[in-house]
Amino acid sequence: MMRSGMLKALGPGILLAAASIGGSHLVASTQAGALYGLGLLGLLLLANLFKYPFLLIGSRFTAVTGRSLLEGYQHQSPWFLPLYLLITLSTGVANIAAVSSLAGSLATAVAPGSPQALGLLVLAISLVVLLLGQYRSLDRLSKAVVALLVLCTLMAAVATLIRGPAAGFAVMFTPSPWTWGSLPFLVALLGWMPCPLDLSAWTSLWIYAREQDSGHKSSRTEVVADFNIGYAATVLMAVLFLVLGAWVMHGTGTEFSQAGAAFSQQLIELYTASLGAWAYLLIALAALMTMFSTVLTCLDGYPRSASASVRLLRGHRGMAVLNTNNQRLWMLLHFALACAVLLWWSGSMGALVTLAMWVSFVTTPVLAWMNWRVMQSRQVAPQDRFGPAMSRLAAISLGVLSLFVVLFGISLV
Repeated sequence: MMRSGMLKALGPGILLAAASIGGSHLVASTQAGALYGLGLLGLLLLANLFKYPFLLIGSRFTAVTGRSLLEGYQHQSPWFLPLYLLITLSTGVANIAAVSSLAGSLATAVAPGSPQALGLLVLAISLVVLLLGQYRSLDRLSKAVVALLVLCTLMAAVATLIRGPAAGFAVMFTPSPWTWGSLPFLVALLGWMPCPLDLSAWTSLWIYAREQDSGHKSSRTEVVADFNIGYAATVLMAVLFLVLGAWVMHGTGTEFSQAGAAFSQQLIELYTASLGAWAYLLIALAALMTMFSTVLTCLDGYPRSASASVRLLRGHRGMAVLNTNNQRLWMLLHFALACAVLLWWSGSMGALVTLAMWVSFVTTPVLAWMNWRVMQSRQVAPQDRFGPAMSRLAAISLGVLSLFVVLFGISLV
């Protein structure tokens, strides 16, 4: 019976992994290894550790209170929910366009057409899948894709480790990433590793959607286990991508191209260099499906959270914040704006993504503090709040993340 309940509870945590493994892992982790070898492995692990308690709150708060995290914001302070809505609206379209653009670039390895056209096609297919299948199609497809990519990446990483680093072990910790010049890259890594903190509200809403779909109301233990499984997959994949970049590219004089199609080709070749040419099509399809699942989760998550936030501001409560018609309208709006970016501002994609990364990074301590306040408030029974150990981790994490924001501000000045 417990196993059956756990299987029905699986979903929101896996969806968070599907959303995370896209841009931050395929791009940022691999580039971190290619540029700095193993020099950023510690920061990568710490970034995942520091964000863990605040992302967990999205699932745990809903499990123990029956409310969405967005409703928790509204009960906690009159400005928490409007601030969250402002943050998600300021980054949503740029992030959807960015992951669609990367998906289009990866698609050039298996299909004819330009990255722009294929990116629009991936975005359009995602819209149709979500409009027709809604949460169920999102849940099942993402589980399959995450499992496939974890398997392929494990195989590639093991083969790479057996062969040894291309440039030898002596250069694995050079050059140093701890310079002012490296700070923009560190900001991007911290901002999107494993994902922006506003995604914590997505898992909260996906718990509602999963309950409506399966009819199973999960216990706190089941919800936390689902989150931990998904989070463990994101951490594992981040490390494996960094190792692939470090072992295959670091110290060889080869750098990642800034052009999307060329970058995608290099990314696929990281795998084939370890597994052999026979794996090219398999890896290309696995990488493309990974980005497809990221486009799906983003095209669902941003509109879902925007729709729920507005409905809360209009007086709806509990599961009533989920409204299919309202969510579809928000989804169509995000889709149209992301298409406009891909069509007319594709040359400004780098600037848009950089801006979205900066917003995600700078708002991380703010959202972390908001989540912590909600979790430790009177809305949550004392026995369900964070205990001493998790509270200490949250306090240390909040301090470190805030310090990085201050350093970033100093570097800009």
